[in-house]
Amino acid sequence: MYQEAINNYLKRTGQEALRLRAVLFDMDGVLFDSMPYHADAWAEVMNRHGLRFTREEAFLHEGRTGAATINIAYNRQYGHDAPPELIEQIYAEKSAAFASRPEPGRMPGAPELLRKIQAQDLVPVLVTGSGQRTLLDHLAHHYPGVFAPERMVTAFDVKHGKPDPEPYLMGLQKAGVRANEAVVVENAPIGVQAGHAAGIFTIAVNTGPLDGQVLLNAGADLLFPSMQALCENWEELSRSLSAV
Repeated sequence: MYQEAINNYLKRTGQEALRLRAVLFDMDGVLFDSMPYHADAWAEVMNRHGLRFTREEAFLHEGRTGAATINIAYNRQYGHDAPPELIEQIYAEKSAAFASRPEPGRMPGAPELLRKIQAQDLVPVLVTGSGQRTLLDHLAHHYPGVFAPERMVTAFDVKHGKPDPEPYLMGLQKAGVRANEAVVVENAPIGVQAGHAAGIFTIAVNTGPLDGQVLLNAGADLLFPSMQALCENWEELSRSLSAV
């Protein structure tokens, strides 16, 4: 079932085989059902500062650093980057707006998938563009003992955020594996672009309102309609990824 996608990946990357040892996870929209709150917070704060920004756009930019998202809106309106102090102010307000909303729950299917991955002795790694302490605290609470601090890549760790491959290349380094020994699990177009650019087999889960074709066009090797669907198909998929 998955052989064609794997063969296409091997041909594209010039790898001889896939040997699955690690799984690199995005956080928002993959581990937590948090993106609707992020979208609301971004739209609210950006428009408060006179920057045209919709909830739908927030989903398209999901995974970027806060500064990069702000500069996209600011550049569109004024033709240049926002002053650093304004970026800091807007991001602080956005973080506060997000924190005022209900605590996001775990994405259905994610806890069970992580249990399966740990049972297979695969290494789970977090690769997120988020720098919000509240969500990182939630991670430790809702997924205790899953993501070791030394196997987490956040906005604090990288110079270039997604869609640049740096976050996922750093994730490989922290896992101690090569590109053909890992898979990426992402729900955002720019996150998919980052995984693809890093040369990693990239699985997209369409947990938001975007057309799935957007994720395939961004470079996803496989597309699932939800984390639950990925979880239910994980055994067959992981056998295929380790058999080539």
